[in-house]
Amino acid sequence: MSQSQNKTASALGPALPLPDGLPEPELNPNAEVVLERRYLRKDGHGTPYESPRELFWRVASVVAAQEQQYEQGRNPDELARQFYELMTSWTFLPNSPTLMNAGTELGQLAACFVLPVEDSMEGIFDAVKNAAMIHKSGGGTGFAFSRLRPSNACVGSTGGVASGPVSFMKIFNTATEQVKQGGTRRGANMAILRVDHPDVLQFISAKERENELNNFNLSVGLTERFMRAVEQDEEYALIAPHNGKTVQTLKAREVFNLLVRKAWESGDPGIVFLDRINRDNPTPELGEIESTNPCGEQPLLPFEACNLGSLNLGRFVLPGETANGGADLVDWERLRETVHLCVRFLDNVIDASRYPLQRITEMVAKTRKIGLGVMGWADMLYQLRLPYDSRRAVELAEKVMEFIRAEARSASKQLATERGPFPAYDNSLFGKQNLGPYRNATTTTVAPTGTLSIIAGCSSGVEPLFALSFTRNVMDNDTLTEANPYFEQALRDTGAYSEQLMREVARTGTIRDMDHLPEELRRVFVTAMDMEPLWHLNMQAAFQKYTDNAVSKTVNLPNEATQDHIRDIYWKAYELGCKGVTVYRSGCKSVQVLCTGEKQAESETTEQHPVRDRPDVVFGFTQKVETGLGTLYLTINEMDGEPFEVFATIGKSGGSTTAKAEAIGRLVSLALRSGVGPKAIVQQLKGIVGEHPKFQKKYLCKSIPDAIAWVFETRYLQGENVDTGKGSLSAPTCPDCGTTLVFEEGCHICKQCGFSRCG
Repeated sequence: MSQSQNKTASALGPALPLPDGLPEPELNPNAEVVLERRYLRKDGHGTPYESPRELFWRVASVVAAQEQQYEQGRNPDELARQFYELMTSWTFLPNSPTLMNAGTELGQLAACFVLPVEDSMEGIFDAVKNAAMIHKSGGGTGFAFSRLRPSNACVGSTGGVASGPVSFMKIFNTATEQVKQGGTRRGANMAILRVDHPDVLQFISAKERENELNNFNLSVGLTERFMRAVEQDEEYALIAPHNGKTVQTLKAREVFNLLVRKAWESGDPGIVFLDRINRDNPTPELGEIESTNPCGEQPLLPFEACNLGSLNLGRFVLPGETANGGADLVDWERLRETVHLCVRFLDNVIDASRYPLQRITEMVAKTRKIGLGVMGWADMLYQLRLPYDSRRAVELAEKVMEFIRAEARSASKQLATERGPFPAYDNSLFGKQNLGPYRNATTTTVAPTGTLSIIAGCSSGVEPLFALSFTRNVMDNDTLTEANPYFEQALRDTGAYSEQLMREVARTGTIRDMDHLPEELRRVFVTAMDMEPLWHLNMQAAFQKYTDNAVSKTVNLPNEATQDHIRDIYWKAYELGCKGVTVYRSGCKSVQVLCTGEKQAESETTEQHPVRDRPDVVFGFTQKVETGLGTLYLTINEMDGEPFEVFATIGKSGGSTTAKAEAIGRLVSLALRSGVGPKAIVQQLKGIVGEHPKFQKKYLCKSIPDAIAWVFETRYLQGENVDTGKGSLSAPTCPDCGTTLVFEEGCHICKQCGFSRCG
């Protein structure tokens, strides 16, 4: 064990005893759910034995204890109280593995890892094994498969032919499926393939079928040579990585258009700009950056890791009215002090973390990368009454992130005087340019904050709010309407607040078309779908300009968005200096159930199966199901033992409920007669949550469509596992609580319980 490992192991230890008078953290209802489900320590029966106060003290005291390693270290007891206040005031939170594992036997506190995949059978399966170890410890992994020889290339040692990167990616995907992170969740992966790899077309289309590579995000690594070829409508070369030979040339625009079409169809793959990423690589002599972490915001060298944390910008707004584009109401002095404290916290986390592989321990020690980012950006804008889709908001984003990076680097310099610079400093870009010693090779990253923002009660990352108000399921089949607090206060200030209005906003999520509300209110309180897509990109570029690593953000698009919209976004991302971009068209997954691949029309969904005529006589059965809205009688008629049509009637409830049941039955019948199978029907309807879920002996009926799915699954899919996480006609639902998932920051996340498809 190395000297640094000895330090780490000895410094870990248990958390300090809970001191007297330590205040209880004030938790919002969703934070209580998330902490209990995902963060509090549990016994062998899954029952939490740790309180939120004990959790945050455990983290604060273990991270502060690292000061004992350094001659100029601060008093750990005093610093632990500062760290505790920092977190429980919801001003800053570290990444999830730190909250989960600090002070535990596992002790792995980093979120991001990148592993190399070498072009040999031993190298490939070493990477599979190493990924499993990381996933077990709570981390996510990124891979570049660009070193693997293409499919059908000769394998000299055996005389056979290679199966190619996509084939091996399926092995990684299956391994991930079997390993739960920290015993609670599956891991997440990023796969990147260079655009000049001979298998790039196969890679681009790898997720065109539902549930393929479902534990991977995919991104194509674009080069500037390729982008110039797109611009000039030229061909470019595909180069076999194992021998450097050109094996084919392709029209760059045709490849770019295929990228656009697949992103339009399913959201995958995204794109990353490899040359731009490597220009900002602070330690090029240690190697070339080939991949990122699962959500794309953290480019890393092979075997590198990075621990992240996020400032809640909503906590740095002073009272008053802005007269200077919002900058005059930002509490810059408090932000400066907080950034310095956060950098110390994150640097200590490096020492407190026990990494799953020796090579990772060695690489982390060389570069000591940290990534301080932000959340609550939309909340800051709401308080300042600045529309997200405005030039003033974009300008303020640049000022805020420029300030944070400058202060983070200043804090890193201060730590370097106390503790020494990162060991690879002399040969780094900083060392060669004589910029002064830094403790950390990077200091800023805008990372996803899905569960962290729920705990802090703020908006996610630098995303706009997805909905101003929503309905949350609570106990006893009841619901609770929740709204963004700044929006609710603005309604009260203008005298527009009412319970009826809040219910209407919860139904739509937006006030864009509510003409009876003041125009200024509708202009300020915009949501993700209210604005032109390029404003998403403008905001991402503004934060990227002053971020060492990258920015996790999704450009959300309405379902009717065209491929031209996505083509424009991809090109603008390149022009504006982004390091990558992810787009997601609302409801795009549902297209694939009926129509995938080359059969998809260029910019619209077309029917692929003729509707079968109904015979004069058909036979079937009627199933009775108790729902929260009354007794449902579902009649399914069959042809050749397969469902052919459905009739849904519900008790004597009358009115809209009867109409909705009949409408669902007609639409399901149309799908069945058009060739859609029972499994696809179940995938679409199962788990949809209505107003009054109802417990019964056999299962929990969540709604009328969920009841229909249950009958279909019971009758036609006995024993078959049906993944409902993708393919919903509206949006995928959370497998834990049934709430509709939101796609932002590069991942599907649940705003109610904190579930994330990216770990």
